[in-house]
Amino acid sequence: MAGPNIDDIDLQILGELQQDGRMTNVELARKVGLTAPPCLRRVRSLEEAGAITSYHAVVDPGMLGYTITVFAMVSLKSQAEADLKAFQDHVAELPEVRECHMLNGEIDFILKVVAKDLQSFQQFLTSKLTPAPNVVSVKTSLTIRTSKNLPGVPLPV
Repeated sequence: MAGPNIDDIDLQILGELQQDGRMTNVELARKVGLTAPPCLRRVRSLEEAGAITSYHAVVDPGMLGYTITVFAMVSLKSQAEADLKAFQDHVAELPEVRECHMLNGEIDFILKVVAKDLQSFQQFLTSKLTPAPNVVSVKTSLTIRTSKNLPGVPLPV
């Protein structure tokens, strides 16, 4: 049992939807051993509880011209809460930044950044990221290949 109100059937529902969020309720119900009405009630309950936060399409970046993925390790001058928030607010407005995680240790944040090419990434780095509030250094690593990219968390399917 994962959470206070999440049982094994809910975990199966979450696992199936995490794999394929477009499946019909009838198909989902069949896969988890329920009839459609109680399955739909469970899905709605999981949505209302916040266990399901969104549904979205996973797009192929290359098909849209985004050929570069970079991880940027950002160190800030100050780790005061106001400074951390100012940086996070700045990053939230940058569409090239797809993920932002605060870390513990030498690096304060790691960002996943996408760009159409190396030149556009360099422009982003020098005009938007490096001059961001409180930034003292940015170290970047360009991905060569992605061998695993799974959404969500491990759940039974």
